[in-house]
Amino acid sequence: MKRHGAVFLNAYTNSPICCPSRAAMWSGLFSHLTESWNNFKGLDPDYVTWMDLMQKHGYHTQKYGKLDYTSGHHSVSNRVEAWTRDVDFLLRQEGRPMVNLTGDRRHVRVMEADWRNTDKAVAWIREEAINLTQPFALYLGLNLPHPYPSPYAGENFGSSTFLTSPYWLEKVTYEAIKIPKWSSLSEMHPVDYYSSYTKNCTGQFTKKEVKNIRAFYYAMCAETDAMLGEVISALRDTGLLKETIVIFTSDHGELAMEHRQFYKMSMYEGSSHVPLLVMGPGIKEQQQISNLVSLVDIYPTMLDIAGIPVPQNLSGYSLIPLLQGKAEDEVSPRGPRPSWVLSEFHGCNVNASTYMLRTDKWKYITYSDGHSVLPQLFDLSADPDELTNIAVKFPETVNSLDKILRSVVNYPKVSSYVQEYNKKQFISWKQSLGQNYSAVIANLRWHQDWLKKPKKYEKAIDEWLSQRIIKINT
Repeated sequence: MKRHGAVFLNAYTNSPICCPSRAAMWSGLFSHLTESWNNFKGLDPDYVTWMDLMQKHGYHTQKYGKLDYTSGHHSVSNRVEAWTRDVDFLLRQEGRPMVNLTGDRRHVRVMEADWRNTDKAVAWIREEAINLTQPFALYLGLNLPHPYPSPYAGENFGSSTFLTSPYWLEKVTYEAIKIPKWSSLSEMHPVDYYSSYTKNCTGQFTKKEVKNIRAFYYAMCAETDAMLGEVISALRDTGLLKETIVIFTSDHGELAMEHRQFYKMSMYEGSSHVPLLVMGPGIKEQQQISNLVSLVDIYPTMLDIAGIPVPQNLSGYSLIPLLQGKAEDEVSPRGPRPSWVLSEFHGCNVNASTYMLRTDKWKYITYSDGHSVLPQLFDLSADPDELTNIAVKFPETVNSLDKILRSVVNYPKVSSYVQEYNKKQFISWKQSLGQNYSAVIANLRWHQDWLKKPKKYEKAIDEWLSQRIIKINT
C-alpha cells in the first residue's frame, strides 16, 4: 500500500483504547462529544455512522470482524477499573507481559478468528462484490496485533501475552529491534507510574524479555499484514482493485514496553500514533503526507469518496484534499483543517482524564482539571522518544497550547463530568449485586492483589464514594 498509495506520517487516534477510538472513527466526533468514556461506554447502537449514510445513498455495505464502537461490551473488570480510577489504591489489573511461541514453521494461521473473518471478506469479494451493479463499502475489523489473554494469571486477568509462531517470528529482524530507554520508577510521571503498576510492568525485566516482547509484537503485525494482503489479492484477481479505494488504519498503537508499559491507554507515540495508508484510483503513488490527521477524519473522507454531502458539525476533515494535493480552503466550506489533533482518554489503567494536543513539533499532555496533575510537554523534533518533559522550561509554550486546547474542549468541565459519571455507574453496579458485591469485586482482574487485603480496598472505595465531586462550570 505504501508503494502504490499514500501514507500519513502523523496520524493519531482520538482516544487510545478500543471502543472510544472506534466510536470517534465511526461518528466523526471527538470522544467528549459522544461521551464515549471507556470500553463500556461508546456510541448508542442506533447511531448513524458513515456506513449507514453510504447505504442510504445506494452503496451495498458489508461488515466482518471486530466492530466494538457501541456501548455495553467488554468485561466487568474493564468497566469497574475505569469507574474506580480515582480510588486511593494501587492494584495490578493485568498479567505480567510475556511471550508465547506456538506451533512450528508451517503454522501460519495463529489468530484463527481473524483469519476466518478475512476468509469471509475475501469470499464476499470473489463471489458477491464482483457481481454487484452498485458501488460497495466493505469493512473488515481485525483483533490482531492485540495481545492475547494470559491464562497463567487467572481467568479474570486481561490480555498480556504476545503470541506468534516461528513462521511469523522468522520474518522479524531481531538484531534491528531497539530496547526502549526507561526512566527510573522514582522519576516517572505520577500518571505513568499508575499505568505501569496497574499493567504489571514495575517489576524487573531483562533486556532479552523486552526485546522478545517487541519481536513477538512485530511478528503479530506481520500476520496482520498478511490478512490485508489476502484482501488486496482478492480485489486484484477480480479486477476490482483498479476501481476500489483501500484504507488501512488501527484504533490505537501498542507501547510494547516503551515507557515501561505495554498495551495502549497512553498519549506516548507508541500508543496514540496509528498507521493510516490509502491507495486507489485518483491517489498519487508513493506519497508521504506529513499533515496532522486523526481517526475522526475517516467519517468525512468516506462521505467525500461517495459524493455524499458532509455534515458541518463533524470534528474531522476529509482526507481527500490532502490525497489529491489540493488546498483545502478551495474545496471545503469549513476552510483548512486545524494545525493540531486532539486525543483524550477517560478509561482504565490511567488515574486521571488525559488530553493531548499535537501540533507541528509539540506534544502537550494535560490531566484532570489542568492543575492537580503536572502537565507534560515534549519537543518531538528533538526528543522523538519523549523522554524529557520540558513543560517547566517552556511555560509560554504550555500556556499557548493550553489556550488552544481549551478552545476545543473545556477539559476541566469534562473531567469533572467523567468523575461524576464513574461514581454513578459504580453505585448502580454495586446496588445491582446486593449481598454478592464483596465476592464479585474481589474476583475481578485485580484479584491477586485484592484478596491479600480485601477489607482495606473495600474501605478505600467507601471513602471514595463518600467524597463530594466539585462541579466545574467555566
